[in-house]
Amino acid sequence: MAETLIKVDLSKSAYENEKIHNRWHPDIPMAVTVKPGDDFILECYDWTGGQIKNDDSADDVRDVDLTQVHFLSGPVGVEGAEPGDLLEVDILDIGAFSDQQWGFNGFFAKTNGGGFLTDHFPEAQKSIWDFNGMFTKSRHIPNVEFAGMIHPGLIGCLPSKDMLEAWNQREKELYDTDPDRVPGLANLPFADTAHLGKLAGDAAKAAAAEAARTVPPREHGGNCDIKDLSRGSKVYFPVYVKGAGLSVGDLHFSQGDGEITFCGAIEMAGWIHLRVNLIKDGMAKYGIKNPVFKPSTIKPRYEDYVIFEGISVDEDGKQHYLDVHIAYRQACLNAIEYLTKFGYTPAQGYALLGCAPVEGHISGVVDVPNACATLWLPTEIFDFDINPTAAGPTQQVTPGTDVPLSPDKE
Repeated sequence: MAETLIKVDLSKSAYENEKIHNRWHPDIPMAVTVKPGDDFILECYDWTGGQIKNDDSADDVRDVDLTQVHFLSGPVGVEGAEPGDLLEVDILDIGAFSDQQWGFNGFFAKTNGGGFLTDHFPEAQKSIWDFNGMFTKSRHIPNVEFAGMIHPGLIGCLPSKDMLEAWNQREKELYDTDPDRVPGLANLPFADTAHLGKLAGDAAKAAAAEAARTVPPREHGGNCDIKDLSRGSKVYFPVYVKGAGLSVGDLHFSQGDGEITFCGAIEMAGWIHLRVNLIKDGMAKYGIKNPVFKPSTIKPRYEDYVIFEGISVDEDGKQHYLDVHIAYRQACLNAIEYLTKFGYTPAQGYALLGCAPVEGHISGVVDVPNACATLWLPTEIFDFDINPTAAGPTQQVTPGTDVPLSPDKE
């Protein structure tokens, strides 16, 4: 039986746990140490550290303190790991806590983080999802139920000092091009809410001033939000510090490709069972500078989809050059508009695309001036037929439900 090396108490603040951290910095001490070949379990807070509640108000999403996130379990030191190695990580299993069988999805207010479609959904909204074994459904989005493709949204190793400096420099340069932009172009170091595990005193203060926020993915992995890193996956992480320093958190019960609402998966607290091994000098042997992975053989199987196209022409009709971001946004907006024809509100459609196992594809990037992106919506998750027919769409969703909204404070 695998040992649980890091435990969390959801009734207590994550700041009280020395085996938790919410920044990236090479000086964060290892919380635990394992050997190559070991398997072990890590318990995890939800990524906000318990700021979001199971209720029908979105006030907590509106008021969430995003400078605190993400709360990660680790770092896990691996004996013998050296810079230049590859850390091989097998994701053996993941689960929600037995007394925490629910998760949440949210749209952050545009003034507080935003999301992929924040100009269309600028205020805070939230949906709650209840788990029933491997399946989930929501009281806020009726007529759908699907199997979760459970995965860690965030997993990676500690950066080296040089890498941290490079991150901070390039992200500050981007931020400075438009420092007043809402939402911001980057999330710069913020010492006030930093939690660096066992690091304390003057060393902690110095590290907090330069420690990288956990919001984006970077060369070490991090917040990649890849839904296919599920049970049975294998990931190869570049090692940048002695011991590797593997950390994990931001567990998702399910997510669509792109995590388009930003708080865009079904977020949950829970546990993850991992096994680690080393490939010595693996970065040079394979020319790897970013993680690579092998997907699981275990995944929900869907056979039928309605597929929505988008091109790089924005909502105002402006032409962009091979812009995949805009093309995928148009595919998402097209899918949301389609779902409203069956009675869903736009917010329900948006939340569903963030939570359900939709697939996003870059379908074309060579035919100037338009890139083409597609969103694949599985039809089997609905309890009615969403395929186009000659008869046209009919109202299927009972009126009266919606994703709770909390307007911005004056």
